[in-house]
Amino acid sequence: MCGTENRTELPLASAAGGCSCCSTEASSVSSKTTGVSAGEFAVEGLTCGHCVQTVEKAVSALEGVEFASVDLVPGGRSRLIVGGAADSSAVREAVISAGYTLISN
Repeated sequence: MCGTENRTELPLASAAGGCSCCSTEASSVSSKTTGVSAGEFAVEGLTCGHCVQTVEKAVSALEGVEFASVDLVPGGRSRLIVGGAADSSAVREAVISAGYTLISN
């Protein structure tokens, strides 16, 4: 395969909708959560790697969080995994502040 490349074309977010990291539209929360000690959350609005980094950075900065990892599902519900002892209301606020919608825990 010398000289040939196999590339997968990924769709870009439309200019009308855009992704939350590039958009100025506010997001809302659609579920209520309480305290967690390692939890999973569904997050909507993530469309690219920059979105993932934004959420991971915001949640990782919270007190008690050992790690935060996002499994990206562009245009769908991505999975946020939080390790450590974190208050879910703080996780929710971090996700909202980053510009995304927390769906559940």
